[in-house]
Amino acid sequence: MHRLKRFLPLIALGCVIVLIFAMGWNRYLSLDTLRDHGQTFREFTAQNYVLSLLILMLLFATLTASVVPGVFFVTITAGYLFGPWVGGVSTSIAATAGALVVYAVTRSAWGDALRKKAERDKGLMQKVCTAIDKDTFWYVLASRLAVVVPFHMINVAAGIMAVRLGPYTIATVIGLLPAHIIYCWIGARLNTLLVNDPDPDFQALFNQFWAPMAGVFVLAVVLPFAMKAAQAALKRGRA
Repeated sequence: MHRLKRFLPLIALGCVIVLIFAMGWNRYLSLDTLRDHGQTFREFTAQNYVLSLLILMLLFATLTASVVPGVFFVTITAGYLFGPWVGGVSTSIAATAGALVVYAVTRSAWGDALRKKAERDKGLMQKVCTAIDKDTFWYVLASRLAVVVPFHMINVAAGIMAVRLGPYTIATVIGLLPAHIIYCWIGARLNTLLVNDPDPDFQALFNQFWAPMAGVFVLAVVLPFAMKAAQAALKRGRA
C-alpha cells in the first residue's frame, strides 16, 4: 500500500498528460493560434490584465508540469501580451512551479527511496548526491542557463537525487530568466509585426531575430563555462 501511495502523484500527472492529448489541446500550442486569435487575446488582456496574467501563469505551469511539447509558444505569447519583462519574469516563475511539480512527482516515486538506499550503501551514488548537495545552486543554475540541456531532464534528475529544494528553486528561477526574457522580447516584436502583416510567414519573421537567437546561443555555450570559472574562483577565495 505504501509503495502504491508513492506512485499516486505520478499516476495523477500521467492522467493529466493523457487528457491533454486526448482532447487535442496540444494542437493549440503553435504560432498559428497567436496569428488567428492574437487580437482577441490582447483585447481580453487589456480589460483583465491581472486575471490574464494569472491565467497565463497557471496554463504555463500546468503545461510545463505535464511535459507537453510546445510550451515555447506560450512564452512567445506571454511576450506578445505582456512584453519582455513582465512576460519573462512571470513565465520563469510559472515554469519553476511546473518544474517543482515534476521534481516532487519524481522524488515521491523514486527519489526518497533511492536516496535512502544510497545512504545505506555508502557507495558512488552517495558521493554524487553529497557533491551535488554542496553546490546544488551552482549545478542547477549552470544547467538552466545552458538551454541545450533538456529542461525536464534536470527536473527528473533533481527529483531522483532528492536535491535540496531551496537552492534548486532559486537557481531555476534565476537560470530561466535570461532565455525567457529573450523569447518574450521576440513575442513583443511579433505584436508590432502582426499589426503590419496580419498573415505573416512566421519562418521569414524568425529569420529576422538573429540577434536574440544569438543571445540564446551565448546562454547555451558561453555562460555555463563562465559559471564554472566563477564557481572555481569562489572556491579558491574560500580556501
